[in-house]
Amino acid sequence: MVKADIVNRVAENAKIRKTQAVAAVDALFDALRDAMVRGERIEFRGFGVFQVKPRKRGFGRNPRTGREVRIPPGRTVRFKPGKDLRNIEP
Repeated sequence: MVKADIVNRVAENAKIRKTQAVAAVDALFDALRDAMVRGERIEFRGFGVFQVKPRKRGFGRNPRTGREVRIPPGRTVRFKPGKDLRNIEP
């Protein structure tokens, strides 16, 4: 599923025009992005939790040359599915 699919679903389910759905989806993504930049935890009950976690520096290996490469410390986003999402049967 890509952003266009989400926009189409929002427009269909909310019975609004696509331009309004695009604005709504963009606003949601902007709010999520801003919260993650600030390091906040984002929780959707029943769906899951997005959390920004620090990543330690480390060493990796260049697969082409086999040479060891330093990986700088940084931040990464983790997703933990909620109870309702985990219990969905395929």
